[in-house]
Amino acid sequence: MTTFLGLGKVLAALFWGALLANLFDSFAQPFSLLLHVLGGLILLMHGVELLLFKDCLSGCPRPWRERAQVMLFGIFHVMGMPQSQAMLAVPQEVEHA
Repeated sequence: MTTFLGLGKVLAALFWGALLANLFDSFAQPFSLLLHVLGGLILLMHGVELLLFKDCLSGCPRPWRERAQVMLFGIFHVMGMPQSQAMLAVPQEVEHA
């Protein structure tokens, strides 16, 4: 599992690197626009992940660093967090009388 998460982080970093390279020197036209749209969508998804896991991330010793890593790597970082921190994000069921 850690190999999968590490590979996902490497691929995410390569994607953000390609997006930055596209900002400085545009690729061929259909790919340039697709990369910009994909970058915006992934940034939006990572923002949603921040909202979903905000309780989990605020309990960390360095919450801003964790939030930055979620914005870069998304679910690959959240899944790699220690179990005690990740369990804070799962809502507990309320017992009814």
